Amino acid sequence: MADPKELREKRAQIVAQARSIVDQAEAEKREMTDEERGNFTRAMEEAEKVGRQIEQEERLRELERESALREAETGAETRGKPQGTQAEQRQRAWETYLRTGRIGAGLEVRDLQAEDGPSGGFITAPQQFVNTLIKAVDDEVFIRRLATTEQLGMAGSLGAPELVADPSDAEWTTELGTGSNDTAMKFGKREIYPHPFAKRIKISKDILRKSTIGIEALVRQRFAYKFGVTEEKAFINGTGQRQPLGLMTASNDGIPASRDVATDNSQTEITADGLINAKFSLKAQYLSRAVWIFHRDAVKQLAKLKDGEGQYLWRTGLTGSDPDTLLGRPIYMSEYMPSTFTTGKRVGLFGDLSHYWIADALDMQMQRLDELYAEANQVGFIARRETDGAPVLAEAFARVKLA
Repeated sequence: MADPKELREKRAQIVAQARSIVDQAEAEKREMTDEERGNFTRAMEEAEKVGRQIEQEERLRELERESALREAETGAETRGKPQGTQAEQRQRAWETYLRTGRIGAGLEVRDLQAEDGPSGGFITAPQQFVNTLIKAVDDEVFIRRLATTEQLGMAGSLGAPELVADPSDAEWTTELGTGSNDTAMKFGKREIYPHPFAKRIKISKDILRKSTIGIEALVRQRFAYKFGVTEEKAFINGTGQRQPLGLMTASNDGIPASRDVATDNSQTEITADGLINAKFSLKAQYLSRAVWIFHRDAVKQLAKLKDGEGQYLWRTGLTGSDPDTLLGRPIYMSEYMPSTFTTGKRVGLFGDLSHYWIADALDMQMQRLDELYAEANQVGFIARRETDGAPVLAEAFARVKLA
């Protein structure tokens, strides 16, 4: 098992190597060669891979600690009793043979045959089917945990009063003066209507009965993740039509185009000055909670950028639990952010996500259908959820846009 501390040190070394490539080209006042670009890209991809390893190792250690506590609580009850399935007993018998060359209670190994268990079958290497599913790493979904979430009861929508227009500033006047009459103050209402989405899957009863892993629990876990992905995509790029309104979608009902910041960016690249312009387009009150969101292809660009004093804008987190930062604020990578770097494209976001509101009318519910597919010897599972989301305060956000 890898040590997360060692992995963090390894990641820091990889990032330092990538930066040395950039520094060398800058010191020689030239563009990076094709070989250097390739080495830089590979280093950044390796740093990202090690970052995922850190997360996985820390999660595994947490699960192992929980498992050790459970075993300590139940160990006294199971001591002295026969334990394990036939496959597990066979595996232990094989391991005993490897260590001692004997079977069972001291029986010497001779005249053995694989067809009979006591005569040798137990010492043939059994297939060990681990209770672990091989799958690609899940994409990170994080918008929901940073946003403001409301659970609706019997209501059909979530509404909030909105101050549409403010009075002008107060006026200096005399002791008896009351100032001019101001009629500019106006109110509106923001409404969010949860929308339903669902998924269905059918599974053979034989698989449910014979599988070495908990299929039903796996289906529930994968449903939960896939529903999270559907939400994440909509929270970022949703149209607002029968789905959430996304952060990257220009809309007067959410974040209008006037909150796009392209000044000082080029037509194909994000620049340090462009990021500074985006950051300080937000008022000071939002900066303490604001975060950056980019696709990993954009982060490859950002990792090369320096400020006017030669300091890198992007810095790795000091520990596995600390996020990387850009201009002093946390940066998150999302596979669902735009990754096309051409004229006029929106490629990133800076903002206080507490002003992205999510309304849930129905938590994810899964229903098992035993009778509907009985003729086909199958069991059906249907999962449903109802949710909506939208930015509710445009000035709390800025989108990074190319020129």
